[in-house]
Amino acid sequence: MHPIPELKIAFCSDHAGYELKNQVIDYLKSLGLTDYKDFGAYSSASSDYPDFAHAMAAAIESGEYRFGISCCGSGNGINITANRHAGVRSAICWLPEIARLARAHNNANVLALPARFIAPDEARAIVDAFFTTNFEGGRHQRRIEKIEITC
Repeated sequence: MHPIPELKIAFCSDHAGYELKNQVIDYLKSLGLTDYKDFGAYSSASSDYPDFAHAMAAAIESGEYRFGISCCGSGNGINITANRHAGVRSAICWLPEIARLARAHNNANVLALPARFIAPDEARAIVDAFFTTNFEGGRHQRRIEKIEITC
């Protein structure tokens, strides 16, 4: 059984990731996803990824959503922005194996997709790998605990 129907997922993109984000949302809805929120962009008109990444990441930081998926042209800008939020561990993934490792070793809770570099079928495989992999804990938990900086 796929875990998607039980999850709450926050989405965001910029203009470059808009189409892929919508394709991923449609795919996850076909698997039973009902509890989600799209924080924008809402069109392919030029936009600034931080506007949407901050809103999505804040929803994860607050606990409103457990997971997020973000899409921008390279995946980098939206990924960097999301990682500015406490408790957000965003990982840019362009292969299913990277998505598996991001979950298993880094307990990633946001999947950043590079929309200009992956096809929709690749995105679906990456999403599947991300959401069907569990965090391994153990030595990886100790490393996760060292990520957050308190000032």
